[in-house]
Amino acid sequence: GNTVISHFDVAAGDADVAEADSEVVLMRITQPFSNHNGGGLVFGPDGMLYIATGDGGSAGDPQGNGQRLDTHLGKILRIDVDVAPGSSTAYEVPPDNPFTTTGDAKPEIWHYGLRNPWRIRFDSETDDLWIGDVGQNAFEEIDVARAGQKGLNYGWNTMEATACFDPRSDCDPTGLVLPLAEYDHTFGCAVIGGVVVRDPSQGRLDGRYLFGDSCSDNLWVMDAAGDGLREAVIIATMGRSLSSIFETEDGAVFATSLTGELLRISASVP
Repeated sequence: GNTVISHFDVAAGDADVAEADSEVVLMRITQPFSNHNGGGLVFGPDGMLYIATGDGGSAGDPQGNGQRLDTHLGKILRIDVDVAPGSSTAYEVPPDNPFTTTGDAKPEIWHYGLRNPWRIRFDSETDDLWIGDVGQNAFEEIDVARAGQKGLNYGWNTMEATACFDPRSDCDPTGLVLPLAEYDHTFGCAVIGGVVVRDPSQGRLDGRYLFGDSCSDNLWVMDAAGDGLREAVIIATMGRSLSSIFETEDGAVFATSLTGELLRISASVP
């Protein structure tokens, strides 16, 4: 099916319940194949809604969607959903989006060159945007856009992480943003983007980026500051496959598993 981005009103007196008949469809994105639908909706510190979309599926990005600007696929999109009541549009394109005046480019595009970004989060302290991008058959990668950066090209399908993909050798990385961390498929096969931990009670986890994988039970951390490729360190085995990692407003870190569990992640349990 197609990707549908909608909003709902919350029920009167209960903010945890949505009114089923209040749906307003913001976007419909046609999916040419059944896989790689992306995975991420998050409001940024600027109040805009950021949407992570996959490259459309199949294998190897046969339509070249990652590098094309005339499609919403393989992107991070940015839209303004705070429209006036009675507006003729369900959302607006922020005028400072990077491709609003670029030929046939979709004006909603914020970043591109992604394969299947599975979970995106903003660092609550720095406003950096962290992306876990699922790879093809060899590498998983962690990407970042530092606060204020826009229009970045993360390289898919020219590259898979730091390796050439199409062509298999002698690819040109000029203008591409390479990942801050990568791991091969001996350690997992589908990265779950995580969070930068901002909680002094978490000891050495505080200020570090924490992420997982849905095929293995590994949990990694890596330095969140600075540029350039760095090593991520496995700090725990979760004993189950993860589907998402997130934090609460007070900095507590949680994860969900593919078997329906809600898990608390902590450096030490009181």
